[in-house]
Order: sequence, then structure tokens, then C-alpha cells
Amino acid sequence: MTDEDNRERPRKIVHVDMDAFYASVEQRDNEELRGVPVAVGSPAARGVVAAASYEARKFGVHSAMPSVTAQRKCPDLVFVKPRFDVYKAVSLQIRAIFAEYTPMIEPLSLDEAYLDVTENLKGMDIATEIAAEIRARIKAATGLNASAGISYNKFLAKMASDQNKPDGQFVITPKNGPAFVERLPVKKFHGVGPATAEKMHRLGIETGADLKEKTLDFLVEHFGKSGPYFFGIARGIDNRQVKPDRVRKSIGAEDTFSQDIHYYEPAREGLQPLIEKVWSYCEANEIGAKTVTLKVKYADFSQITRSKTVPAPLPTIAELEDVVDMLLAPIFPPRKGIRLLGVSLSSLDRRRSEATPQLRLAL
Repeated sequence: MTDEDNRERPRKIVHVDMDAFYASVEQRDNEELRGVPVAVGSPAARGVVAAASYEARKFGVHSAMPSVTAQRKCPDLVFVKPRFDVYKAVSLQIRAIFAEYTPMIEPLSLDEAYLDVTENLKGMDIATEIAAEIRARIKAATGLNASAGISYNKFLAKMASDQNKPDGQFVITPKNGPAFVERLPVKKFHGVGPATAEKMHRLGIETGADLKEKTLDFLVEHFGKSGPYFFGIARGIDNRQVKPDRVRKSIGAEDTFSQDIHYYEPAREGLQPLIEKVWSYCEANEIGAKTVTLKVKYADFSQITRSKTVPAPLPTIAELEDVVDMLLAPIFPPRKGIRLLGVSLSSLDRRRSEATPQLRLAL
């Protein structure tokens, strides 16, 4: 095969996403939780749902929802304290299965990852068969269900994995990729958060087809560095590579609120899912962090950051929460409403993996 043939050959990307991962682990390990609505998180006043079982989702409960809202929607909701050490151990089991098929693994969190199976260790030609086999192996090893999306780039593989959840898979081929994107509401695009979706709505962009009509100059003018990315995905194009074992300089998450925040409690509630998101990424990638930065953007779009560096990498999510609390408290009462909060971790370094932690699990 020539170099030209290799360049023109579509990649085969699989996005594997565990179904209601934290909640499913809890239901697996405690039979009293099976078949009942479960939320992983704290029921406290400032608590946030980290994960919801499918029984809870029927009532409209979902991750990142304030616990008080979740309890109002589902009075019989059972809250379970997160066990990140167990989730990490199960995640390592799943990662070991991925590694039997390809070294090209890019974890996004403990419960999802991209796999490039264009060239794979099994010599299998059909990516849908690889995905099905991996899902079956995960089920046999852990007792948990996984869904998968298969496509020729990362964006479409990610979108495909949501199509047949739970316990299903979906393929988007090069032939039907552009049409799939045109039909999709932009608010469902991976990488388009609520604030960006609202901005697109104000610009008359509701679907992928609307986005495709906009010029590159228009998208750069209104969305800056994200403009070229939006221009590409509107056409089913995403040239990002699957990057195994990458150590970033920083990892962050932020959220723009539908209403300005003036009090500590709702601010802390809004930060909890962001804390859990960055912590999950670090756990999945065996990364330690020593510097925590809090970002605050006010209603007038002015912003401040507050950082704290500790002597050694933070060992637990509880210690990360303590640092965030320490950074957050002094800004209250705020001089004006807060429209956005963010948490980022830096001074990152690769941690040594624990020795076969999965052997400690009673599976």
C-alpha cells in the first residue's frame, strides 16, 4: 500500500462510553440498589448529582443537577456516596481490555475513551465488530454495560455513542456523516455548551445545516479559535488524532449559568460537577496536580482568577474540594453577579499506577 493510499484511507475511530458508570457500579455491588432510582452524590443542600441510574433518569434526574432539584423530581431517589477508588479500579480493568485491541487509546474520563482501531492488534477489518467484541468483553469482566460509537473521526464517533444508549452501538460512515451532522441540533454537538448554543441560536444557527451555511470568516469572527473547528464539523470533518498517554499542561472545566449568581451556596453547587469532571480526567490518565485555579467571570464580563499550589499532588477529590472552597469563599459577597465559574488544574505530572488494583474487587 502506498503512502497516498494510507492518507486517503478513512480512519476507524471507536468511542466507548460506559452506561451510567458510577451508578451502575453501585447497583452492581449492592443488590438492594438494583431496579431503584440511584444518584451518586450528596443529598446535602449544596450537593450535586455526579451520576444517575437509568431508573432515576426516567424522572428527569441527570448528572450535574443540584441534589435538591433531583429529590424534588424523584422523591424516592436513593443517594450513594461516590467511591472513586472503586471506579478507578474498574476503569483500569476496562482500559486493559482496550489495550488488547490497540495502543491508540485516549481516555476522556474514567468512563469513556477514544480508540483508533484503523490498525489494530487483532487484525480485524470491521470496526463495528471490534466495538461489539470490546463491549462483550467489558460485560463479561465487570458486569457493566458499555455503549459505543463508530465513525471515521472523533467528533462523529462521540456523537454516535449517544444514539443507541444504553448497551448499544451506532455507526456513522463517511457516506452518511455530513447528512447526519446537518440534521443534528447544534445544542447536541459535543463541544457546544449551553452558552455557545444560545449564542448560535441568537445568530440563527439551530442545526448542523444552519452552521454549514456560515462562512469560516463569520465563525471566526463570532467564535474565535473555535471557528475553524465548527466550520469543519458542520461538514463532518474532524482531523484531530487519537492521542494516547498524553499529559496536558492543564485540564479545566467551566460553566456559564443561565442566571447570575450572587450567593455562595449556588456557586459551590455549580462548581461541584466541574470539580468531579477534572478529577475524573486526572484519575483516568494517572495524572497528579499541584496547582488549582478558580476562574470567576462577572456579569459585566470582567474576570478574576485565584490559584493555590500545594507541595505535593492532591491525593483525593476531597482535598481538591477543600482547595476550591478556600479559593471560593473570599470572593463572597461578590461585587456583582457571577455569570461563569471554572476550575482548572495545572503543574500536572504522570503518577505511578497502583499495582493491579482490580484484584481487590469482588466481581
